[in-house]
Amino acid sequence: MSATVSQAQAQTISPGCGMTAPEPSAVQVDASCRPLLLLFVSAAAWLLAASVIGLIASLKFHSPNILAGCPVLTYGRVRPAALDAFLYGFALQAGMGVLIWINCHLGRARLAVAPLLTAGWFFWNIGVTFGVLGIFAGDNTGYEWLEMPRYGSAPLFFGYAAIGIAALISFHFRSRRELYTSQWFLLAALFWFPWIYTTARALLTIWPVRGTMQSVVDWWYINNLTAVCFGFVGLGAAFYFVPKIVNRPLYSHYLGIFIFWTLALFGSWGFAPIAAPVPAWIPALSTLAALLTIVPMLAVAINVLHTLCGRDQSTKGNVTLSFVLFGAAAFVIAGLLNAVCSLANVSEITAFTWFDPARVQIFLFGFFAMTIFGAIYYIIPRLVPAGSLSPGLIRLHFWLGALGIILFAGPLLIGGLKQGSDLNNAGLPFLNVVQGTLGFLRASTTGELLILLGNAILVLNIVAMLVRVGRASATAAWAANSRKAEVAS
Repeated sequence: MSATVSQAQAQTISPGCGMTAPEPSAVQVDASCRPLLLLFVSAAAWLLAASVIGLIASLKFHSPNILAGCPVLTYGRVRPAALDAFLYGFALQAGMGVLIWINCHLGRARLAVAPLLTAGWFFWNIGVTFGVLGIFAGDNTGYEWLEMPRYGSAPLFFGYAAIGIAALISFHFRSRRELYTSQWFLLAALFWFPWIYTTARALLTIWPVRGTMQSVVDWWYINNLTAVCFGFVGLGAAFYFVPKIVNRPLYSHYLGIFIFWTLALFGSWGFAPIAAPVPAWIPALSTLAALLTIVPMLAVAINVLHTLCGRDQSTKGNVTLSFVLFGAAAFVIAGLLNAVCSLANVSEITAFTWFDPARVQIFLFGFFAMTIFGAIYYIIPRLVPAGSLSPGLIRLHFWLGALGIILFAGPLLIGGLKQGSDLNNAGLPFLNVVQGTLGFLRASTTGELLILLGNAILVLNIVAMLVRVGRASATAAWAANSRKAEVAS
């Protein structure tokens, strides 16, 4: 992390006047960032909804008679609805909240144009609601991770534009002008998502390309959303909170910049399956890019581990640090699995099996969601100083989430390898291959149930805190009004 600014740098020119203004304190920055609570509460609600829908989808895959009489809840509708609710309702919304809060603190800037951010929050959630309901109604585009109909994407565009403009204005008026390592990642993610989303939407639903190019564009979007957008936000948060909590500077700012550029250059290109029916240079380039990402994965591990060396023993029980470190480990594991699966000999076994969904879930939940959970538990008490989250529930959420992703991904990884081996056995009937995976699917459903319980605890913890704060505020207001009435009488 960059060196701290000097006292002389703590003054900045106020926009529109020639006088200097003092640098806002952390408490003042948190007070201005209170509208971000809307993003976090909505994200938690969408996460719970996605978990419930996802559990239904998991149950239906090995027990198809469940809710079989309800056409709205067929597997082909609940699975994409759960995924899009997670991606757009939780991941992007919570990621934007964490991104803005970290940038405001690193730049010592108050959140600018808060009403614009509130309007963006409203349009974003309207778009997610329309999109998920459209999927349930059967109005699915058919493109993975872009299943929302077009009438859901328009509010998303306006919502993201409003939130992004508020974030950029706040960044422009920052007091500290130098850029920290985390800000490189977070600012790149802020610009990366609208570029890939509008490009993919234009080429798939507005002016659709033909044939195999539709799959290529979809693969490109999925890979950029995960490896770059979610990867940058998660790493930006990790490189902020780990040094912050252990009270040590990031081991190497330059190593962080190296990770940034290598992931930006190579992480966005590892999208095409090795056996894709496209010109041979596309899978070859994708394989090379995926293998080259091993270098930044190992660099992330080095930077985090060296930052932790010599830390104060009192930080070992910090729940935010536990979430972030678990996420960093999952990031490295998911990246290594992705690189290995890009090899032709390995892809022959893992392609078209449950191995790939398990790898994706390690990244989405094990890395990104767990890192964001740690950030949320750190940020929300500072946005609402009068409230406090239950430490016991936070620890319970961590263990449920950690065990849940292990029980979800572990059986699918093993089952996927067995499934791929059986599929390559020409003498084994396909029905036997399918039946051989049922035990692994049932075990993964247990993990998904634990994840659901953990996400429910997150919502319960936040709601309970808000209720306590609201009740205390109402009681104080009632007492103040009663005193005024007594004085007047």
